[in-house]
Amino acid sequence: MFRAAPLPKTDNEKKILEVLADIHANQRSGTMIVPPDDGRILRVLAESIGAKHVVELGTSVGHSGIWFCLALQKTGGKLTTFEIDEGRAARARENFKRAGVENLVTLMMGDAHQEVLKVKEPIDLMFLDADKEGYMDYLKKLLPLVRPGGLIVAHNISQRMADPNYIKAITTNPELETVFMNLETSGISVTLKKR
Repeated sequence: MFRAAPLPKTDNEKKILEVLADIHANQRSGTMIVPPDDGRILRVLAESIGAKHVVELGTSVGHSGIWFCLALQKTGGKLTTFEIDEGRAARARENFKRAGVENLVTLMMGDAHQEVLKVKEPIDLMFLDADKEGYMDYLKKLLPLVRPGGLIVAHNISQRMADPNYIKAITTNPELETVFMNLETSGISVTLKKR
């Protein structure tokens, strides 16, 4: 397997990568954060589509959100992220501030199944990394807001963790095109909402 570490282009990016490395090294236990390689995929996807609005379900301590912010700094975009646990949300706020990206982030507290109804503007990239059995509900509520050409990315898509109904929904709808990545590790689905 090929391996390459992320290389910072600027001092700002170097600082953010250092914060990400620290979060991975010291806050991983019990937080279910995305592995660094998955975070890098999120950044590449968001930056490559020029995402202006990323919606994340499952903030945790802000690790994946900071990966998104690396892209959003370049695209002029913003992140709306949802977390149900106040302790994780407090750590996420602290981590966003340490990385210097807090101005790009709106953290919504509470049950995302209700809170997502407050999202009214178009979504360029939606990232599902919350309650796995809730992926179908999030998809149903937010897919109409995902712009044509936008992406729905879901984490923990493996035989053991994925909701079969969600997999069926993203693979049998002719409006969507789905590919699967990293299935031997964490599992990611990337779904394009066709133009």
